[in-house]
Amino acid sequence: MLNATQPPPRRLSDGRTTSTPTFGEIDKSAARYARPAPDYPGIARSPEFRDLRARLRRFVFPMSALFLIWYLGYVVIAAYLPEFMSIRLVGAVNIGLIMGIGQFVTTILITVLYLRYAARQIDPRVLRLYRNATGEEPR
Repeated sequence: MLNATQPPPRRLSDGRTTSTPTFGEIDKSAARYARPAPDYPGIARSPEFRDLRARLRRFVFPMSALFLIWYLGYVVIAAYLPEFMSIRLVGAVNIGLIMGIGQFVTTILITVLYLRYAARQIDPRVLRLYRNATGEEPR
């Protein structure tokens, strides 16, 4: 007699019978197929990883500093030198408008430069580190 709290036995496609419910006849644990985790502390201590971090810093820190100086300069000039910002260049276009649009232009330019730098300098090294750590290609 079946217990009311247990589902009836199910016949799987390979002929086996199971009393536990399955989802799509998946009755195996994924844990036994899991790959061992890479040695992250070992990777962090490797010279390749340190070189990767240094290359990233050589781009990110100067670019961030330049952009912050440019942005804060724009804000300070707008706040303390409004007569300078209102100098007309062509028609209704003034220095403040050009500098404001310049903020968007420099943001896009920095993004494009970073994408090119990452594709040439960062991504190949990350891929090499991944291959060395796992022995396989990334998905």
